[in-house]
Amino acid sequence: MPRMTVNERPLEFDMDPETPLLWALRDAANLTGTKYGCGNGDCGACMVLVDGAALRSCLITLEEAEGRFITTIEGLSRDRSHPVQQALVAEQAIQCGFCTPGIAMAAANLIQRNAAPSEAEIKEAIPNLCRCGVYPRLVSAIERAGRVVRRQETISAAPAPGISAEDAAAAVPALRGRPRSTGQ
Repeated sequence: MPRMTVNERPLEFDMDPETPLLWALRDAANLTGTKYGCGNGDCGACMVLVDGAALRSCLITLEEAEGRFITTIEGLSRDRSHPVQQALVAEQAIQCGFCTPGIAMAAANLIQRNAAPSEAEIKEAIPNLCRCGVYPRLVSAIERAGRVVRRQETISAAPAPGISAEDAAAAVPALRGRPRSTGQ
């Protein structure tokens, strides 16, 4: 049974060693932040850090991950305090959010290696596809995250995870005053 450390916790997967790491993370470990996009390594939605390197988890088998250290979006920071997460929110570089975990992992890897990347270095290091087209804001967000890491800037905290339906309705005018379904 393949063993590895996932988000600083030792895990052993009772699964076929040829299973892609993506499915072990999502189905067995319930770490659903890592997304299935294309299944062949093109989109980057499944990006995780493996021994500190940003890799597509759909292309890595459990056997290949044996003994390695895996970090998923859930392990990047539990409270969204990582500079990349803060900057993505602050720069409004998130649309539908499907690609965001993979982008955040690739960006965190880049910022860890180089806290002052050029636009060209950012574009090279973030191979992820985004159907919503957040690329210009994404570059700004990664540059901003680098400034935070270099202690040249701070970002106000992102909202806490989760929001009640009442709070959502208060914040989104289109949700106010909607008639409730009577179930009939």
